Amino acid sequence: MKRLHAVVLFVLGFAAAGAFSGAVIADVTTSTSTSTAATTTAPTTNAATTTTTTAPPPPANVVPPGVRVAGIRVGGLAPAEAVATVQAAFARPLTVIVDRSRLVFDPQRTAVAYAATAVARARLAEAGENVHLVVAVRGAPLRAWVTAVERRFARRAVDATLTFRNGRPVITKERVGRTLDARRLTQRIVAALKANSRLPVRVRTKAVEPEVTADAFAETIVINRPLNRLYLYDHAKLERSFAVATGQAIYPTPAGTWHIVVKWRNPWWYPPTTSAWAKGLKPVPPGPGNPLGTRWMGLDAPGVGIHGTDEPSSIGYSASHGCIRMQVPDAEWLFDHVDIGTTVHIV
Repeated sequence: MKRLHAVVLFVLGFAAAGAFSGAVIADVTTSTSTSTAATTTAPTTNAATTTTTTAPPPPANVVPPGVRVAGIRVGGLAPAEAVATVQAAFARPLTVIVDRSRLVFDPQRTAVAYAATAVARARLAEAGENVHLVVAVRGAPLRAWVTAVERRFARRAVDATLTFRNGRPVITKERVGRTLDARRLTQRIVAALKANSRLPVRVRTKAVEPEVTADAFAETIVINRPLNRLYLYDHAKLERSFAVATGQAIYPTPAGTWHIVVKWRNPWWYPPTTSAWAKGLKPVPPGPGNPLGTRWMGLDAPGVGIHGTDEPSSIGYSASHGCIRMQVPDAEWLFDHVDIGTTVHIV
């Protein structure tokens, strides 16, 4: 009986010991498994993080970002594409404005842009840099284009003219000309090409004033020898007429177009040394007996002038020695209304 109890106790003790041993093994196993899982999971997590944050390498054969050539954006383009972009931009026409006229200038006809060289430099440039574009301008075709423009807009100034038709003055008015500064236009076009600018190039023509205007013929004198009349015209309009004496048949008043070159008040009279009729005569001072009266308007016809006279009865006849005689009051009035340079047409 005692042995039976001892056996039962032994068996129960053994079972209890096994259960305790199993719990310990389970704890050890669980702890080991957990540690192993933590160890193996960490590398996997690190590998995933490295793959997500690393950027892809940049393309090896493109222009750096933000780089420009003469203001043209070429950043991120392949060299061939960048060259084509620069060439297309340079080929754009340039507008030239002369006064109010717009002209189109083709850069490719007169200039060459070294796009390939500029792009090669752009590939080595820092991001955002603006690379200079070398432009070679051919002088001959550019000068030919500017010369054609100059001829198109230039206009020669035309002087006023005085002619006579049926013994009356006819005045043709002057015309203002204009000129274009070809040198300045050339310089501005070259500057625009070298800067690769397509802003309009503006130039203006300059007025060219004529040398002779219609005002130069404000007064014109016409002397009719057969009628012995002097006509004063103001801008081709008859202002006054006077009876005069012209030259004798042997001493005719010279026909033609002359000008007043000198004006004298109260002149002296000097006998012409080359004329036989004046041989032995002496100079006469101003005064009542002076053959020239009180006024002398000398012409560029040698020895001929318009003047007063001390022989008023000769007026209306061909009685002088070539000059044009007037009544003294008429000569004084005319003297005050004409200037040196006044045209005198004798018919």
